[in-house]
Amino acid sequence: MLGLNPAQRELLRAARRGVLATLARDGQPRPVPIAYAIAESDAGLTLYSVLDDKPKSVADPRDLARVRDIVDRPRASVLVDHWSEDWSELAWLRLQGHASVVEPTDPPSAEQMMAVGLLRERYPQYAKRRLEEWPLLRVVVERVAAWSASPSGGGA
Repeated sequence: MLGLNPAQRELLRAARRGVLATLARDGQPRPVPIAYAIAESDAGLTLYSVLDDKPKSVADPRDLARVRDIVDRPRASVLVDHWSEDWSELAWLRLQGHASVVEPTDPPSAEQMMAVGLLRERYPQYAKRRLEEWPLLRVVVERVAAWSASPSGGGA
């Protein structure tokens, strides 16, 4: 997985949320917490997050600022971290790449079904939600930066 060591893979698997950072039109970073799932293939690492039916500030999730940012400026980063009061356990991963919106189709595409399956496997809260009906955010990871306070964590 892009040269991740076992501790970094575990951090990515164990973290319950990431922070997606997009760029606003004025160049300011726009961070927002997300639920995510990771798919690994011969082509590399891809992160998915669904624009689900949780309450939003807009009626249509396509009107969310992060979606507008991705459509206009598709560079994005996702930060995943492990916090502990024992600072020798601190670690983070930053996944950088090309972001895009995957629109739902009827019937759902193979990519949609795979991403929805990964999200449902990771988050029991999604088990009964109709995720196939909502857009997905996709980040094709091109670079990973990492840091760990522990020598065994193997930051980059």
